[in-house]
Amino acid sequence: MQKQYSHLSRVERGQIMFLKMWSLKVSEIARRLGRDKGTISRELRRNISPYATCYTDESAECWAERRRKAASTRYRLKNERIRSYVEKQLEAGWSPELIAGRIKLDHPGDTISHEAIYLYIYQLEQLARQQYISYLYRSHRRRRKRGTGNGRKSRIPNRISIAERPAAVAVRSDIGHWEGDSLVSSRNTTMLYSLVERRTRMVLLARVRGHDGRRTARAIIRKLDPLPAEVRQTLTLDNGFEHSRHEDVPRTINIKCYFCDPYAAWQRGTNENRNGLIRHHFPKGTDFARLTRAEIKRVELAINSRPMKCLGYRTPLEAAAPFVALRA
Repeated sequence: MQKQYSHLSRVERGQIMFLKMWSLKVSEIARRLGRDKGTISRELRRNISPYATCYTDESAECWAERRRKAASTRYRLKNERIRSYVEKQLEAGWSPELIAGRIKLDHPGDTISHEAIYLYIYQLEQLARQQYISYLYRSHRRRRKRGTGNGRKSRIPNRISIAERPAAVAVRSDIGHWEGDSLVSSRNTTMLYSLVERRTRMVLLARVRGHDGRRTARAIIRKLDPLPAEVRQTLTLDNGFEHSRHEDVPRTINIKCYFCDPYAAWQRGTNENRNGLIRHHFPKGTDFARLTRAEIKRVELAINSRPMKCLGYRTPLEAAAPFVALRA
């Protein structure tokens, strides 16, 4: 007699989740649900989210629904041009959402949904699937508290509060408003300093040996000085000791510095977001002292060449192009 198959229900997926929590074998789960062992095995293999560490009924239901919805678009990745484009951008660390939005600009007439790209990744063999998942940018970085060091309060002389910063900066209507922050090296001797332009999300990176204010100020000046005056109007900083010589910056280049409130990293949200992407390229444990200028420039270019939904899927380089030809 031919076997009759039916999709697992949400209730059954909930039962599978709880039985798995009790570490029951697949054969025992199948017996209790009155299902074929292969059905349970397939469910556990196919419907675990790439981002999850265990099976959950909610995640499994979501992935099963994705598979059903994307079935009609599955043929699109048989198109060699589209598949090559998707694979290339996945390897560059682009999310499926970015790829789906950007392909319309790079290849007018070609379209693919981000759901179909997720499905494509998930239907690959395990080794290939894990490789592509590893490319995807996910930031779970826990911010260290700023403004303190070794129990001593950081002293920023003559700091100007962000409350005095022009209100227009917050709405990103104009170019030339930057945020600055440091990423600490594993050995705590060399840091990577990042500057982010708020409107275009352009990133500039500089390696700074040590954490003293003088060297940090010099690095900021070195990165911003080549730019036309109209694209370096304000700079928003946190209260870290590395910014203690902030007054050196406006004395050398025409820019006004403002400081966030203590422990208010959200007031530099653009910088925080970009730093998470930088950490995707330079994970925790990276010794910045060993990085070459070429390696830093490569990452800087990769970040500035990555499209963003908030820019209409343009890249920061493309968003900045109408305003200035940036020079590092």
